[in-house]
Amino acid sequence: MLKVMFLCTGNSCRSQMAEGFARELGKGIIEACSAGLTPTGTVHPRAIAVMKEVGIDISGQKSKEIDAELLNKMDVVITVCGNAEESCPWTPTEIKRIHWPIKDPVGATGTEEEMMNEFRRARDEIKERIVKFIEEVKDVQEIF
Repeated sequence: MLKVMFLCTGNSCRSQMAEGFARELGKGIIEACSAGLTPTGTVHPRAIAVMKEVGIDISGQKSKEIDAELLNKMDVVITVCGNAEESCPWTPTEIKRIHWPIKDPVGATGTEEEMMNEFRRARDEIKERIVKFIEEVKDVQEIF
């Protein structure tokens, strides 16, 4: 299985949703985890709610800091925010790095529905990228 770590700044939303999708949609293909540069310590309640809307429960996941030992065991590191991409330069060279610039929904303002729609937008973008990534991984695995 391909070991993939999703990184962002707070590890409370985008990387958590990516981990949830990768675990669910990539069963048997991807071993997923996530981490943050400065973790908040919690998974954002709106991220949990919008993932439940699509049948994925991430409420048991934890917001955690990057573990260098675990990072060194990854095949791929995917950053989902610009800060993580810029601030995580110490990824070993043999680990593939990918950057997905996904706008952070956590700073959304407006009505509750407007804020939830921003979380849904991020969720749907992440799902689309995860599905495409899994297809690419499957194609490569079939070659070998």
